Amino acid sequence: MSPRRSYDQYCSAARALDTVGDRWTLLIVRELLAGPRRYTDLHADLPGVSTDVLASRLKDMERDGLATRRRLPPPGAAYVYELTGRGGELLPVLQALGTWGEGELGERRPTDALRAHWFALPLLRGLEGEGLGGGGGVVEVRLAEGEFHLFVGAEGGPVYGYGPALVEPDTRLGLDTDTCTAIAQGELTVFDAVRAGRIDVSGDGAVAKALREA
Repeated sequence: MSPRRSYDQYCSAARALDTVGDRWTLLIVRELLAGPRRYTDLHADLPGVSTDVLASRLKDMERDGLATRRRLPPPGAAYVYELTGRGGELLPVLQALGTWGEGELGERRPTDALRAHWFALPLLRGLEGEGLGGGGGVVEVRLAEGEFHLFVGAEGGPVYGYGPALVEPDTRLGLDTDTCTAIAQGELTVFDAVRAGRIDVSGDGAVAKALREA
């Protein structure tokens, strides 16, 4: 476990950065917002992080009360990491950073890695920004790069998940990466994308109905 560094400033922003300001910490939070994950899965979805740094950050997050490690019951019998309630409170922080960074996204560089589920938080921002959070549900998203699902309007627990939903989704969205990118960049709203025929909407959930009526 790395020694805790501090800005030694009596300021809540400085104190917050003492805890989450290290490189990779907030991106680990992004991954754990999907629920419990094994170390190997985290490493696979955080390209560029070394095994030593990832292990160190996870230990720091345990020490600081942001994450916990537990063993799954048989037949899984693997160790997983998951956010604590305190760690889950970083969702609006990540969403605010995502909004602030929309103009920084630009064109994808040849060196940029991409995972389909990295579009989960921008899409969630887009849906809840349209006022759909209160009448949410499980929204399954299909991209050429993969599938993920969102828990729109969720209070506590995971806010998205990898792959198809484990239950029948209330809404299904089909779209391409260019559309997801435009939403993530703040150039296109979810409603505008539906109106333009860039998102295929199916299902009987509240989100599906609201989007079809857009």
